[in-house]
Amino acid sequence: MTRPLRVVAVSGGLQSPSKSAGLAQHLLDLIADQVSCLPHLVDLGLIAPQLTGSVWRTQVPASVEQALAAAEQADVLVVVSPVFRGSYTGLFKHFFDLIEQEALIDTPVLLAANGGSERHSLVIDHQLRPLFSFFQARTLPLGVYATDKDFVDRRLSDEAVIERARLAVQRALPLFELTQHSISSNAERSLAV
Repeated sequence: MTRPLRVVAVSGGLQSPSKSAGLAQHLLDLIADQVSCLPHLVDLGLIAPQLTGSVWRTQVPASVEQALAAAEQADVLVVVSPVFRGSYTGLFKHFFDLIEQEALIDTPVLLAANGGSERHSLVIDHQLRPLFSFFQARTLPLGVYATDKDFVDRRLSDEAVIERARLAVQRALPLFELTQHSISSNAERSLAV
């Protein structure tokens, strides 16, 4: 018997609610429509005061530890950050600075970002992809970028971006299935021992 995938989205928005959280939720919903999963949103805007007061992992309060553990234990990770001065937010980076270095090895990661204009769309390939390559995660080839005009009330509304998000998830399905198969095989081996 296979367990549902643990799909965790981390939204690096500095406030809550945010466009980043809206994009993260949209991607979570698309994945949940395609695979059996337990979707979970980590909204950094909600835990920002507790997160920014911690320099080391040993200093984080329980709410931040739970968020870090959720990301580390994810079978599939979705990451979304607003673009701030040409990169992901410092809060987003600080969160991932606290993640165990080997926790994300081979974890499929769907990269997404949002910003004020199309000029920042390369943040996915020039900032996010190298960060998750450091973790030896499996960054998915198709990222999703949205601008401020692509949202209405923090919900994705632009048809082209909605289609891009759907296509990104569709192309990731074989890797999600491979991850599910790996989880099932590992569980069967554990039962056999």
